[in-house]
Amino acid sequence: MISSSKLKSVDFYRKIPRDLTEASLSGAGLSIVAALAMVFLFGMELSSYLAVNTTTSVIVDRSSDGEFLRIDFNMSFPALSCEFASVDVSDVLGTNRLNITKTVRKYSIDRNLVPTGSEFHPGPIPILNKHGDDVEEDHVDGAFSLSSRNFDSFSHQYPVLVVNFYAPWCYWSNRLKPSWEKTAKIMRERYDPEMDGRILLGKVDCTEEVELCRRNHIQGYPSIRVFRKGSDIKENQGHHDHESYYGERDTESLVAAMETYVANIPKEAHALEDKSNKTVDPAKRPAPMASGCRIEGFVRVKRVPGSVVISARSGSHSFDPSQINVSHYVTQFSFGKRLSPRMLHEFIRLTPYLRGYHDRLAGQSYTVKHGEVNANVTIEHYLQVVKTELVTQRSSKELKVLEEYEYTAHSSLVHSFYVPVVKFHFEPSPMQVRMPISF
Repeated sequence: MISSSKLKSVDFYRKIPRDLTEASLSGAGLSIVAALAMVFLFGMELSSYLAVNTTTSVIVDRSSDGEFLRIDFNMSFPALSCEFASVDVSDVLGTNRLNITKTVRKYSIDRNLVPTGSEFHPGPIPILNKHGDDVEEDHVDGAFSLSSRNFDSFSHQYPVLVVNFYAPWCYWSNRLKPSWEKTAKIMRERYDPEMDGRILLGKVDCTEEVELCRRNHIQGYPSIRVFRKGSDIKENQGHHDHESYYGERDTESLVAAMETYVANIPKEAHALEDKSNKTVDPAKRPAPMASGCRIEGFVRVKRVPGSVVISARSGSHSFDPSQINVSHYVTQFSFGKRLSPRMLHEFIRLTPYLRGYHDRLAGQSYTVKHGEVNANVTIEHYLQVVKTELVTQRSSKELKVLEEYEYTAHSSLVHSFYVPVVKFHFEPSPMQVRMPISF
């Protein structure tokens, strides 16, 4: 038989001597250190497990040939009127789109970038075929010369005051002058200012009355404005609520237009407000209510080097380059598709892992002080655009989490002999950044 002592020698659960189970301060210290070490190691492992791991690779852009690139923008111009503000797009392939309006909205703002009303709806500008009378005739002055001294009194005295704001050096103003003076003479004979007084045609030389033209937000010549008695709200922070005439400029057309203004006004109406002529006329457009304009919207461009240009544009007006100031504040200028709510949530979550260059110009202002030294200043922005894709592995399948376009921006102020503009030169990179991420 096996002895009990030999049997005890194979006992796996031997009793520990009582002196080894007694608590001690050194043992407590070691236990605390061990517990802290275990918690620390557990936290490091958990943090490593939850961390988003990214790697970056540069590959050729995989965008399809016919795919367009969307550009969203929101910019404020405190000294550029919505009346002539134009958004143009061009590229190296010969694309040249002028005065884009379908996807662009304009809002009149004051010099402090505060909106002065609802959206500015200029309507389509008619293409003029007659900029004056075809036959040159000797003309006599028929329009009243207005100045800052008598302008307010005349605008409140007559139910309708139609004013030609012109510049003697302007080609289009000189084309209009004979027919305007002849029209004014005809209207004075039909509606004597002393006896009838329903309508009066005037003129303002903007090279002499600079402040008067600036007060009425005149930036293109000639500008024909219709002031109606009782609708002048200049006392309301200097805003105006008048019309602009954009019809044909020959004598026959001008006389016909003037007749429509007085058609329903009684002869004794020079003491009344004019509430007539409510029909829509393509030759009339609202005059700007303030000197500035906020332009927002988007355009689609080809994925080739090109430009987005903001400028004062008109096919039948001239502009004094020294009076055009394109200072602006950029609220947004970004490339790529608008993010869906889900993509926006992913974008916010992953923003710390991106470089944050998707809207590099946001919050930047570019100001040119108006004066002799700073006249004729064009502001140019040079943007180099790179496509960035974030992809992840889900169920052994690659899934695109986010697509965005980042860009670098360099800006400069350039003196020019031409009418100042704002140019955003963009150059998409033929390469793209690919960032696989793991959760």
